[in-house]
Parts: sequence; C-alpha cells; structure tokens
Amino acid sequence: MTESVLNAWDKEGPDLSGKSVVLGLSGGVDSSVSAALLKERGMRVTALFMKNWEEDDTPSYCAAAQDREDAQKVCDRLGIELKTINFAAEYWDRVFENFLSEYAAGRTPNPDILCNKEIKFRAFFDYATKVLKADYIATGHYACRSFNAPDGYTHLLRSADTGKDQTYFLHAIHGSVLPRVLFPVGNMLKSQVRELAAKLNLATARKKDSTGICFIGEKRFHEFLEHYLPAKKGEIVTVDGEVVGEHDGLMFATIGQRKGLHVGGRREGSGEAWYVVGKDLVNNRLIIAQGHDHPALYAMGLEATAPTFLTHRPETPLKLTCKIRYRQPDVPCTLFLEGDKVTVRFEKPTAAVAPGQSVVFYAGEECLGGAVIVKALKE
Repeated sequence: MTESVLNAWDKEGPDLSGKSVVLGLSGGVDSSVSAALLKERGMRVTALFMKNWEEDDTPSYCAAAQDREDAQKVCDRLGIELKTINFAAEYWDRVFENFLSEYAAGRTPNPDILCNKEIKFRAFFDYATKVLKADYIATGHYACRSFNAPDGYTHLLRSADTGKDQTYFLHAIHGSVLPRVLFPVGNMLKSQVRELAAKLNLATARKKDSTGICFIGEKRFHEFLEHYLPAKKGEIVTVDGEVVGEHDGLMFATIGQRKGLHVGGRREGSGEAWYVVGKDLVNNRLIIAQGHDHPALYAMGLEATAPTFLTHRPETPLKLTCKIRYRQPDVPCTLFLEGDKVTVRFEKPTAAVAPGQSVVFYAGEECLGGAVIVKALKE
C-alpha cells in the first residue's frame, strides 16, 4: 500500500496501532478499502455485516445475500474476522415505521438519514463498543472528522471527494459518538478507492455502487410501497386549477419531480417539462407547473422542525449555507432558531423544497447539523 494513501488518511489523528476497531462492512468497495486501511494502520480489525431487513416481510428486493458473500471474500483476502448481526427489529421500529408514517402523511422522508442515526451510529455503535468492547467503530462513508480541535469538540467535516461527500446523510447522528468513529476513505477520491481496491485484488473492486433506498434497492418502488400503504388515485392539476391528468397516489410524488407525470405534449403548453410544485392533501390533488423557471417551483425559505446539532446549538440569526437535498450545491442562507422551530431564509430563490426531506447546515467545510423540512416559504 502506498505511503501517500496512508498519509492522506487522518494524518493528524492519534496513534491507532494496537487499538481495536469494529468496521461496518457492507460488501461494497468503500467499506472494503476501509478494512484494508484500518489493518495497514496496525489496528485490530473486526468486520461486522449488518442485516437490517427481513426478506420474509415482503417480496425480496435486497441483495443482502450477495453483499454478505462479497464481504466474506474481502475478509478472507485481508485476514479479518467477519461477524453478522441482525438489526431488523430495530430497523423496523426506529426507521421503517417512520418511513411509512411520513409517506402516509404526504411527505417524502429520507430513511438513510434515520438509518445512520438509529442503526449505524446507535445500535451498531452500542454493540461494537459495549458488547465487543471496541475502542472505535469505522464505516466506509465519505466524510471526515476533526482531531484535537481547540474547542474540545469532534467536528464532522466534508470529504475530499465533493461529489461523493455523505455528510448530508450523517448530520443527525449524535455528536457524542464522533470521538470514537473513523472514516478511513474520507480523505480519498472515489477513483483512488477503486484503484486501491484493484491493487489489493479485492472482490469488490469493480462492484457497482448501490443506489436507491437501502431496503428496496433500485427498482419497483411503487410496488414495494403499495405492499404497505394503499394508493389512492387523484387528479393532477396545474397551478391555475386545470385538471390535466391523474396521479397514482400522492405518496409517489416528490416536490420538484419532473419524470413520470405523463402530462406532456399538450397543444396549449410551452413544450417545457412539467414539475411537481405542491400537494393538496385535502382534495388528493397533485399540483404541477410548466418550466424549470416557474415561480411556483421556487421558495425564498423554509420552516423545519426537530433540529439536531453535532456539537452545540448555535446562536442565531446565523449566516451559513445549507443543502435541501443530497448533491445540491450549497445555498447561502440565514438560520433562525426558536425552540424546535427552525426558519431558513435563502439569499436567492431555491427550487424544490420538499416537506419530509432534511435541510442540512454547513459552516465552510463543517457540517453543523440539520432539521426536517415542514414547508416552503414563498414570500
């Protein structure tokens, strides 16, 4: 392994040689390379494969069996013990029931954020540190953490690969766990991770990245959701109230969505794409507008609730930047806090503020925390 790669990882961190670490090994390339880096660092590494979904609960959508097999191949290659733990009950109670209730209420939740908070950095963290007595846990997330910060806190920082940075999904974890968390690939580019996996002849070197919701995968979202929630068809209307189509169920639509509406080609239209701009829950109507520049698609701010902060609750008003969805460019804004009520004012109109999604706050490279969006503010 090249010295340059090792120097890129937590070069200002503590001496980890001889320390014990439990790595969440998913069967993907990022956690696989993390295992190699941890072992090269001289740590005593145990890998833990987490099973968070019981396939018997619904038609099988997961690739858990293949992922477990790939994880074992990586461990065999690196000489690391692999354990398996079943967190399906915790996942159902702490993540999936919330997922269903949010969709039933017409909102669009992000279960990956709650999974990180409740499973990977709570249930897994507790099992690794309390049962297995590990000094640290580690994951393959693209994120970084500070070491020896002057204020005594451990800060969550963006990864070196801005296109893969996953701090958006980590903003809600409890800050008290961060001092015992390692992100071995956080200071690497994805291309470097792939290259290193190939050099080490890891079985996951060319494995495709997983996408979609973790327990559904990439396909058949409608079919999966209808297994738990009855869909109710309704009218699709323009912002002017004209009925232009029929939706399969409000729960299938997201603010800002443009695909799958099946209302294109109207003679009186401009020819531009149509976008979801609202949901009328009372009348079961989906509201759409034509054109990416339509004012109904944009908001000047938002209201949110259930704020969480990784170090301390900041004094407001505070100028910073935020993201209202993953991989979105940072939006300059001002944050206001009043109890559990969060108000965000954007410096310029911002598209597709979706209730149920998270707004995540940044101060430069640091992820401060976030909150769950309740509504868009148009004025």
